[in-house]
Amino acid sequence: MADNTADYLIVGSGSAGSVLANRLSENGKYSVTVLEHGGTDAGPFIQMPAALSYPMNMSRYDWGYQSRPEPALGGRVMACPRGKVIGGSSSINGMVYVRGNAADFDHWAESGASGWSYADVLPYYLKMESSHGGQSGGWRGSDGPLHVTRGPRTNPLFHAFVQAGVEAGYEATDDYNGEQQEGFGPMEQTVWRGRRWSTANAYLRPALKRPNVNMQRAFVRKVVFEGKRAVGVEVMQRGKIKILRAAREVILSASSINSPKLLMLSGVGDEAHLREHGIEVVANRPGVGQNLQDHLEFYFQVECKQPITLYSKLNLWSKGLIGAQWLFLKSGLGASNQFESAAFIRSDAGVPYPDIQYHFLPVAIRYDGKSAAEAHGFQMHVGPMRSDSRGTVSLSSANPDDAPEILFNYMSTDKDWSDFRKCIRLTRELLQQDAFKPYAGPAIAPADDLQTDQQLDDFIRQHVESAYHPCGTCRMGAESDAASVVNADCQVIGVDGLRVVDCSVFPRITNGNLNAPTIVTAEKAADAILGKSPLPPSDLQPWRSQNWRTSQR
Repeated sequence: MADNTADYLIVGSGSAGSVLANRLSENGKYSVTVLEHGGTDAGPFIQMPAALSYPMNMSRYDWGYQSRPEPALGGRVMACPRGKVIGGSSSINGMVYVRGNAADFDHWAESGASGWSYADVLPYYLKMESSHGGQSGGWRGSDGPLHVTRGPRTNPLFHAFVQAGVEAGYEATDDYNGEQQEGFGPMEQTVWRGRRWSTANAYLRPALKRPNVNMQRAFVRKVVFEGKRAVGVEVMQRGKIKILRAAREVILSASSINSPKLLMLSGVGDEAHLREHGIEVVANRPGVGQNLQDHLEFYFQVECKQPITLYSKLNLWSKGLIGAQWLFLKSGLGASNQFESAAFIRSDAGVPYPDIQYHFLPVAIRYDGKSAAEAHGFQMHVGPMRSDSRGTVSLSSANPDDAPEILFNYMSTDKDWSDFRKCIRLTRELLQQDAFKPYAGPAIAPADDLQTDQQLDDFIRQHVESAYHPCGTCRMGAESDAASVVNADCQVIGVDGLRVVDCSVFPRITNGNLNAPTIVTAEKAADAILGKSPLPPSDLQPWRSQNWRTSQR
């Protein structure tokens, strides 16, 4: 392949870009170049599952984005890690695998993303998965590139959490990625044979063995247009600015932060905002950078009455032993992300499908690993799934080197606050069940004496954290909708030869972690790019509570 041209230029090697590199090249007809600003994903910080807190805090692997001061959170500046490494955010995430609820995708289709209902995307989930331990009966894939496994769940706290949910009257589900998401059960992870199974490992490395695929390290500055057609990208490469050309299409898979930034730098976005920064307008799409969504959560931390938590493994000696076992055998505590039980529940009667997610962890520690409780404890990450709050990504300047302005506008509605108070009170009820009696001591945070709405709101304001699921900033929808950025084939509306394929196209955030829905988006988009007919829709009917109108559980 010529050094400066390819049929397809893919910007970003992350959860979507790696998938596209594989699928667009597998028939051998087309040349594909993947452009990645970050470096290698080799080494234990990324490949060892239990080391997940390290890469997201290392500037070597993370773009290091932060929000502007968030008005409803007392002006807190919130971290927004995005992967700057081969594999993108799939190389720095928590490896939790959640497809999303069937109703999430039905909502996409109803809101203008035609052909993206659950029946439409389920065949692509089957295509992409190799499920180990998931439900049978056609709900899970068995021979796809993405291995999905379950942790060993040897710690009794994982089972106490699920049993407490059942005792409190909730459903049990053995596979929240199968027929029934709602309930308590085992959590799934993108880990295979003890290693992080990122999209770089699952998709990109096999693709790079083909003669028609290459990857170049480059900082993409903008898309290059001839008239209304995208013909390539301008990059900084080894200290020089150059143009790389695409014979067929340019595809942005650069994240929900960098994809809208690149569109705006290239002249696609809100006309007034672009002119404010002296950028020539190619297409006036006011939805670019709008519709920013995320999941917020807090860590409900509890003292453990028995010395069975991972607290005893946080010393240097134990970490060394865990690391050695992983390094030589790819086994032991290092081979799991430690999120091995989960739950999806509804917050109230009248809520048709789950809107609260739990991750259970047998240690009391910040997700980023920066501080741990000073004793044995455990925690539940808990938060609402479908906030109505919307934020923005905008340009801070016309200089590609400058970070964009990010404002999530977290907790901007009354419902956000009431939803989080429900999370606290429902979790406290869970801890009162018999299954937790041998283990649950006093609450570490929020303290038991915080009872009034005001007290809980003060705690939430200070302690709520991002779950690192930003999405929605290049929304997919009908071409007649001015707020849509891409159509149902992920083509940027108003120009030719340009698509966006990553979680920025989500019309609304899905239930749970976003890696799996991002991968399935790329799988389905690949068929559209190649002009192939979509896979036939599934006729399987997902489970939904029969009494959701009248009962919370």
